[in-house]
Amino acid sequence: MSHLSHSAMEVTIGPLGLKGNLVPPREGAGLVLFAHGSGSSRLSPRNRFVAEGLHAAGLGTLLFDLLREDEAADRNNVFDIPLLAQRLAAATDWVRTGTALRDRRIGYFGASTGAAAALVAETISPHPVAAIVSRGGRPDLAGAALGRVRAPTLLIVGGEDGPVIDLNRTAYGALACEKSMAVVPGAGHLFEEPGTLEQVVALARDWFVPRLSEGA
Repeated sequence: MSHLSHSAMEVTIGPLGLKGNLVPPREGAGLVLFAHGSGSSRLSPRNRFVAEGLHAAGLGTLLFDLLREDEAADRNNVFDIPLLAQRLAAATDWVRTGTALRDRRIGYFGASTGAAAALVAETISPHPVAAIVSRGGRPDLAGAALGRVRAPTLLIVGGEDGPVIDLNRTAYGALACEKSMAVVPGAGHLFEEPGTLEQVVALARDWFVPRLSEGA
């Protein structure tokens, strides 16, 4: 797994002091906020790998901890979708009001329970979200919020991740926005098989770039 770009800046988000790594986008490109799940952090190697692929396409990324260390120690918080969604919405507000990127388009990339948090956050944030991508996610946990999502949404699942495929299909049916679902052949839940995470990068890049670019 590659490391985050040398241009990554350590940032502190909002009054809670959540730690993050921000890589600014190129001129005219947007910023993707990552919502990890199931107890991983901003240091998640898979999300960092995806972030690197987005950097190569000119997009900026913000990987941050949705929970403080003391909160992350309580496993219940990892599955508290409303709490995670509120944190993502707060980080979006921080970008929009407290940084030089306030005018850039914003996208969400959610993994595992973070996918549900991203979908819910889009429905509660006052700031527009241009696109959402879910990787191996549990969008079904967004519940009734699914029908209120407005941002174009791509669900990516592994072809060998049987139960999660079914849950994604159910969630896909509940989405009323522009949407697509991609099944990566031979991939398990964590996309650890050779070449599968590269496919996630390509799918996410092709979904985000046209929707997060100025003039699109």
